[in-house]
Amino acid sequence: MHWIFSDDIPIYLQIMNQVKAQIAAGILKPGEKIAPVRELAMEAGVNPNTMQKALAELEREGVLYSKRTAGRFVADSESRTVALQERMAQERMDAYLDAMQQLGYDKSQAVNKLQQYVKP
Repeated sequence: MHWIFSDDIPIYLQIMNQVKAQIAAGILKPGEKIAPVRELAMEAGVNPNTMQKALAELEREGVLYSKRTAGRFVADSESRTVALQERMAQERMDAYLDAMQQLGYDKSQAVNKLQQYVKP
């Protein structure tokens, strides 16, 4: 996994968002085992406690689950993955519309602008 962090959001939240994005994109598949905390922390260049906090929160949200002595896994539910993908898409669309509104566009103008952009 390629980790990119910014200074404006706590790192554990960024880790959570990046793991969710990997799941939503199908890079991490339902039932797939994820690397141990220390390995992920070293790979990401963060404190193991930060990585543990992020993974524990993902587990609490039902995105990941643990099997005693076997490690952590991506939740098996494909419907959960689809719901995660839908929620993340909605968040990105909301962010786009908010940004366009700050530029003076209303929703219909923002949608038209996007349609013009994606037309071949």
